[in-house]
Amino acid sequence: MSSDSTILLSSLTEDEKLKNIDNIEVDFRVELGSSKVTVRDLLKLNVGSVIELDRLAGEHLDIRLNGTLTLKGEIVSIADILGVRITDIVTAEQRAKDAK
Repeated sequence: MSSDSTILLSSLTEDEKLKNIDNIEVDFRVELGSSKVTVRDLLKLNVGSVIELDRLAGEHLDIRLNGTLTLKGEIVSIADILGVRITDIVTAEQRAKDAK
């Protein structure tokens, strides 16, 4: 980055800086849980099959932004549409632990 662009960025207000990143898209994924299964078990699946996940009912969901665990949440229903309520912000230590 040149010194001209550094000067330009430093002269912007916080609102102007935020407007520069307003339209950047972020991959937002909500993870309900996971399970490891064999191909044999996958081939046995059909309508009505149940796969046990590694989470308990009512446990918080993981929310990943661009693949990084960032938030925790819970499922909510709003007029027959599913949504996610943010319940916690993941600390830097928790993110580092998740990355391992």
